[in-house]
Amino acid sequence: MNAERQEVKVKRVSSRKRSIDNLKCLLTPATKRGGGPCLQQCPQNRRVSSIMADGQEAEYCSDNEDLFGDYDSFLEDSSVLAKLDDAEQNARQHDIQPSVHSNAVVHPNPESLQPSEKDPEKKQACGNTLTDSILDALGDEPFEDVPASQLQFQEQVLQSVKRSRLQDEDKTSTPFRAAGGNSETAPEANTEGRTKKLTKARKSMAEQLKRTMLCNAASPAVLSRSVTLKEAVVSEEISVAMQAMETISTETPDLGPFFGLPSKVKDLMYTLKGIKSLYDWQETCLNLDCVQARKNLIYSLPTSGGKTLVAEILILRELLCRKKDCLFILPYISLVQEKVRGLASFGLELDFMVEEYAGSKGKFPPVKRRNKVSLYIATIEKAHSLVNSLIECGRIENLGLVVVDELHMLGDGSRGSVIEMTLAKVLYMSKTTQVIGMSATLGNIKDLQTFLRAENYTNDFRPVQLKEYVKLRDTIYEVEPKEEECFRFSRLLNFKYSSSMQKIDPDHIIALVAEVIPTHSCLVFCPTKKNCENVAVMICKYLKEEFLRHKEDKKAVLLRELKDSGNGSVCPVLRKTVPYGLAYHHSGLTSEERKLVEEAYSSGVLCLLTCTSTLAAGVNLPARRVILRSPYVATDFLKRSQYKQMVGRAGRAGIDTVGESILILQDKDRDMAKSLVSAPMENCFSNLMHNDGKGLLSLILSLIGLNITTSLEQVREFLKGTLLYVQQGHLCAQKSIWEEVQQCVDLLQDKGLITVTMDSHGQTMQVTKLGKATYKGSVDLTYSDVLYKDLSIGLDGLLLNSYLHLVYLVTPYDIISQCKPDWMTYFRQFSLLSVAEQKMSAAVGVPESFVARKAAGQTVKKSANMEVVSRMYLALVLFTLLKETNLWNVAEKFQLSRGFIQTLLSSSSAFCSCVLHFTEELEEFWPFKALLTELTRRLSYCVRAELIPLMEVVGVMESRAKQLHNAGYKTLAHLANADPAALCKTIDNLFKKQASQIVASAKMMSLCVPDARE
Repeated sequence: MNAERQEVKVKRVSSRKRSIDNLKCLLTPATKRGGGPCLQQCPQNRRVSSIMADGQEAEYCSDNEDLFGDYDSFLEDSSVLAKLDDAEQNARQHDIQPSVHSNAVVHPNPESLQPSEKDPEKKQACGNTLTDSILDALGDEPFEDVPASQLQFQEQVLQSVKRSRLQDEDKTSTPFRAAGGNSETAPEANTEGRTKKLTKARKSMAEQLKRTMLCNAASPAVLSRSVTLKEAVVSEEISVAMQAMETISTETPDLGPFFGLPSKVKDLMYTLKGIKSLYDWQETCLNLDCVQARKNLIYSLPTSGGKTLVAEILILRELLCRKKDCLFILPYISLVQEKVRGLASFGLELDFMVEEYAGSKGKFPPVKRRNKVSLYIATIEKAHSLVNSLIECGRIENLGLVVVDELHMLGDGSRGSVIEMTLAKVLYMSKTTQVIGMSATLGNIKDLQTFLRAENYTNDFRPVQLKEYVKLRDTIYEVEPKEEECFRFSRLLNFKYSSSMQKIDPDHIIALVAEVIPTHSCLVFCPTKKNCENVAVMICKYLKEEFLRHKEDKKAVLLRELKDSGNGSVCPVLRKTVPYGLAYHHSGLTSEERKLVEEAYSSGVLCLLTCTSTLAAGVNLPARRVILRSPYVATDFLKRSQYKQMVGRAGRAGIDTVGESILILQDKDRDMAKSLVSAPMENCFSNLMHNDGKGLLSLILSLIGLNITTSLEQVREFLKGTLLYVQQGHLCAQKSIWEEVQQCVDLLQDKGLITVTMDSHGQTMQVTKLGKATYKGSVDLTYSDVLYKDLSIGLDGLLLNSYLHLVYLVTPYDIISQCKPDWMTYFRQFSLLSVAEQKMSAAVGVPESFVARKAAGQTVKKSANMEVVSRMYLALVLFTLLKETNLWNVAEKFQLSRGFIQTLLSSSSAFCSCVLHFTEELEEFWPFKALLTELTRRLSYCVRAELIPLMEVVGVMESRAKQLHNAGYKTLAHLANADPAALCKTIDNLFKKQASQIVASAKMMSLCVPDARE
């Protein structure tokens, strides 16, 4: 061996050690590998960097080492190598024997026919001369099962041999041919020279194949054997679970390793959620006979009992085992986005899609996918539109499971009627779709069971014990509902108040919160938004300076993030309270401010939040102590369901051993409070008759439009499957349900939304174009004719050189009453409009003269429609926001709260989407389609155009989008391919969990387009 050659170390390559950095190998076709032509042999000096530890001397793999035993082969077996060895043996026997005879040498030992291990040069010479004979032996049996990359390699070897023959005409493939052409004798003296020449002439196929496979070991394939085996195990478990589902019986309590799911799901629950085991009630619920048999189920537990986890396991079982789509209905956009973020990682790992249907997001009908099922996570209104679109295109049977969170919201006004319509349609149109409802404890759960044809499971489990108290004057009483007095003395408040402090805080809120913060967390529920801010400031005035030093650096980071989110502005109240670890939380904050405050509270940076009742119904933010500042929400006395929802936030699972709630009472409220804490849960009633039967009206219109019913008799048949029918004795006391139906049909006919014709079979009802546009756009029936009129007038003189006219047309009608114009501000902003924009305003009914007289306080001779005037004022707010994109500046100009402006923006975005679907059904409004598509996108985010692709990723707000864009992550693809660890290092104040969720959401969105087909 050459003395200068580097010393070689032989190292066996394990499949478990292979890196995935280099995904291409030498057997990959050149076009896919992205490099030059496919090499036939590994370079001698190739460094196997992926299998070496840093700092060690160079290591190479020996050609003679058995790299192929127990290693990933390209055929999963040894067929190719076996053929190669057999052919080599035959060729050796055939080629060496003639040489033996010609030299008349007798070899008594058969092993002497093989090249000696001690004579490597002779061995190499023999091996190098076998190429043609081996190819001849292998040529009769083509590699039918070999991948294309292997066949390409074989063809290149054959071409190489042919070129060698053409170039060396005086050489043949006879192993021992003399240079002079005498093939019968070969003097031993020239053996060494001939060997060297033949070595240069050709290489052994065995050597080339092994060298190439060695290179493959250094440049590993996409999937190792261990990964393949893991996937095989998961697939097998899913297959077993599917078979078990098909042959299910009530005697089978468990369907598989993890409730009918692969063990990988259990691992993901721990990795992504930190859940090691389930509560006893969760296991019991998942093993119920009705769940195993896929019957409908309603299960009721107190707040924070872990209801959602059961639903998620059932969803995963439907997606993976039955390969059916699922719909998860949640009440608020924030909850939808939170759930999309949390389940996107599961979708990537388990190969299903997670799609968001909230605000302006969502495609109708949903994209039909070739090989993947989808989980639709939707708000109440979007879920109804989604179900309508699935019925219309005949795909409702693909929906295997519908899960409804907060099912008791069936009794919540107009939103309750939408839930009822959605579920009634699913139950009527699909006999295979399972419905699961999660609910707070209800007094009339039997009615809901009848409506959904469902079983019921109830448990009073709480992960942390809850103790309820009330405070009267300076005394704390424990709540004992079973006792006659309801309240039992517990203790006196031990806190010294000065006379001035007693005047400022007569309810002793400071004393109550000081007992738990900053070591523990506390929530203070207040009756109004303004009271939230005042209470937070009041508490800070009397806290000690040591509160300022508690987690001081992290609170400074939070203030900086709040400043970034406000484009340099921070709420003056938060600037005062955050250094003490306090903040307020209500709808007056922007969504980004709320998100930052929630995250800071969850991580312990903030120890106290003053909030309105909406927090109890939104994201889960538990606390050691919950204080109810008053038994009122605004001026209305608390309902028992609201009270239980608020106090249910007390107690943090895994942190606290007990949770406390304290209701602050005045003497006048004592008797009502006794009823509040001891009364049974409220009943839940249908809301189809709410607001003069508007829900029933909408339901009948959509039933006719979707061809579910075409006659009055069919409408009646459908209504037998509603909650209204179950409760008709209570709800239709004055007029029967069938009289209400007839009245609705007549009203729809009068509005021009349906036509009724008589034939030999009786009445036939059909939807008109306007009616179809109304239900497909989810437009309120009260405003459908107004919207049609506004769009028609707008089309005659549509202003295209400004967004103002379009913005006016998509300003929601139902939000007009929430804002009264400030006339001086109105006139000031009106004066900034161009002449064309002022003419457009006059055309819709708001002339400059009217606004000027109002601003001057003068009497207006010619009155104007105040709804149109107020709508134009809100359109000016949106128009200014679109131009400036700085919410703080706009809030200051119009003297409106930041939260209201953002609510206006999100409502307009959603309504713009509705108007777009409305116009798509009416040919005369064809120009609006392209215009409103872009406007919907602008209203959804209201940021600079380059930030919109990043803002579409769930969990990315404006300030985060700016950080990502400045760091070089400018597109969805950039985020989808990002490394979460690198993202954390690049972006300030981004935690690993947040980064992982952002990357997972981006990957999920990037998968939507290439994996879909219409």
